[in-house]
This record gives sequence, structure tokens and C-alpha cells, in this order.
Amino acid sequence: MTKIKICGMTNKEDAKKAVDFGADALGFIFYEKSPRHISVEKAKQIIKILPPFVAKIGVFVDEDEKKVRQIQSYCGLTALQFHGNETIEYCSGFRNVIKSICVAERLSVEQTKKYEHCVCAFLFDTYSANKKGGTGQAFDWNLLKEIKTKKPVILAGGIKAENVDMAISTVKPYAIDSASSTESEPGKKDYDKMKKLIDIVKG
Repeated sequence: MTKIKICGMTNKEDAKKAVDFGADALGFIFYEKSPRHISVEKAKQIIKILPPFVAKIGVFVDEDEKKVRQIQSYCGLTALQFHGNETIEYCSGFRNVIKSICVAERLSVEQTKKYEHCVCAFLFDTYSANKKGGTGQAFDWNLLKEIKTKKPVILAGGIKAENVDMAISTVKPYAIDSASSTESEPGKKDYDKMKKLIDIVKG
């Protein structure tokens, strides 16, 4: 069964609802320029109330290695998602790394091949010159047919209840990742949208 991560958590109420609806993982964005940015202290308080088998994913963009380790340890993150220009050497220094690949009009096989040995999964998101994720826009999922990775594939970028069936049938991903498509505004979840998406993925 396809798993689902709800990203951009900023408060306990939304986190509890996501878990109640059946989310497998929650994402916490520590990138300060994101409208879904969360403080370390607030993330820790939310993570403390989460069940043990819900993954807690920290999202970082070209962050200092020492700071990432401090946040991971303090908050109890179970995996790290790197959404910037992190090098192979950088990623190799951590465990349970999800490397984000931003997709534009084409996708180079080399983008994944070079990271294959040092990550546990790849997340494919829509490229934007102005945003690091959370665009609400989908890319051409057929581009992923060229990728021959042995790592789990996580699909992001404008996935919502209306197109998630097509996304899953086209890509057959390990997991779906949603942020802006399950919001009423940046950082605040729309429970109807979130439940509907999770129900379809789980169904």
C-alpha cells in the first residue's frame, strides 16, 4: 500500500488530525524562508505527542551539518529530508536521508545515480526558481519512467484528492507527500482536504 506524508506541520491540532486520518509520516520544515517554517521548540512539543510508529521527518535546505544534528537529536526526528543542493559528501554524513530532486522539463538519470549509495529514498518535487517545495504545482510524472533507482520513490508537487489516483497509477511510488494541497493557508491544514487525500491513498 502507498504511504503518505503530510508535510508542513506547525501545530499540535493539525498533527493530531493527520495521524487520526491515517498519515504514515509528518514533515517539519526547519528552513526559515518557508511559510511553513517551525521553530525547534515547537516541533519538539508536537513530536512528543505523536505515536511511536508515525515517522517524524525534518526538512532542511542547505543547513549547517552541526545544526541539523542538534535539531535531529533534540526533536527526535526519525529521518531527514534534504531539499537543497546538498552534496554526496554531505548526505553521506547522515543516516535515514531522503534526498529531494526538483523536476523541471526533463530529469537526468545522473541526478539520482550519484546519491544512490548514501540515501534511503528519493523525493521528486516540482522545480521552482522561487520556492523550495510547496508550489502546489505538479510536474510531468512520466519523466520518472526514465529513472532506474532501487531506492523508494516519494512523489510530491501539487498532489491532491483530484489527481492522486493518476499519480499513483503513473509512478507507483512508495509514498505520496503533500503540503500546500492539504492547506487552507500556508502552515494551516484543511481537514476536509487532508482526510479526503489520505482516504484515497489508503483506499
